[in-house]
Amino acid sequence: MNKKITAGILCAAVMAAAVLTPVTALADRVEEKPYLSLGADLNDQEKATVLELLEIEEGSLDNYDVYEVTNQQEYDYLGSYMDASLIGDRALSSVKVTGKESGYGIQVETHNITYCTEGMYQNALATAGMKDAEVIVAGPYGITGTAALVGAMEAYGRMTGNVIEPELADGATNELIVTSGLAESIGDPEKAEELIAAVKEIIVANEYTDPEEIENVINDVANKLEISLSEEDRQLIRQLMEKLSSLDLNLESIKEQASALYDRISGLDLSEYGITEEAVQGFFAKIGQFFSDLIEQIKSLF
Repeated sequence: MNKKITAGILCAAVMAAAVLTPVTALADRVEEKPYLSLGADLNDQEKATVLELLEIEEGSLDNYDVYEVTNQQEYDYLGSYMDASLIGDRALSSVKVTGKESGYGIQVETHNITYCTEGMYQNALATAGMKDAEVIVAGPYGITGTAALVGAMEAYGRMTGNVIEPELADGATNELIVTSGLAESIGDPEKAEELIAAVKEIIVANEYTDPEEIENVINDVANKLEISLSEEDRQLIRQLMEKLSSLDLNLESIKEQASALYDRISGLDLSEYGITEEAVQGFFAKIGQFFSDLIEQIKSLF
């Protein structure tokens, strides 16, 4: 009997830890200073413009955790995916990241960003593992904005105290660049976001790793979305998905954090891949039943 009571206490303690620890950490996150990442090469006038777009008064910078992202850091992240002419020789992209309560998701707002959309940032940051944050990206004038992902990931790592794993950061960067390039190629940013999101969902959910399987999924989703892909686009997407398939991605978290994007593709028929509304509801029902049964077992021990 004592063993049963001890086991029950241990179970209860584990559940309490599982429930209470995230709440405490979340409270700390929401109350702490927002994080501000500034391009290291902004001149005074450009910095003033960026701060105004981020709705920050220069005299109130003490209210933020401020640091700079250098041009070298931009090359470290982006050099493998972008031509140097697009990265440039000045770090200008600036980002404000504010921790939010659980369930908020990732909400993105952009100013003077010409190449990356809010949905592209949202989906890439979800891939990187970001959760529940408001992200505002700004440039002093029209810039591509690809380097802003560097600042956002650096800020989130500092905010949570956990540096984003290099593999996830690389995958997120690769995803942003491919999605942006696809948007330019097909002339429709929303369709580009939807294609990458849907293919990623199928690949991760079914643990596809074979290049031929992945290419079949890409072609199928492209047809469903009525997108005509060039061979170059197809190859870049396939290489991206091969990389993402090797990462330990949390699909449910990605869909929760980028819910607005996944809501847009919820009407896409992906049932042949096991992606259905009923399947998702069944997944959560099983989790709910598991915890319900566990609580009943703990109660019975006492």
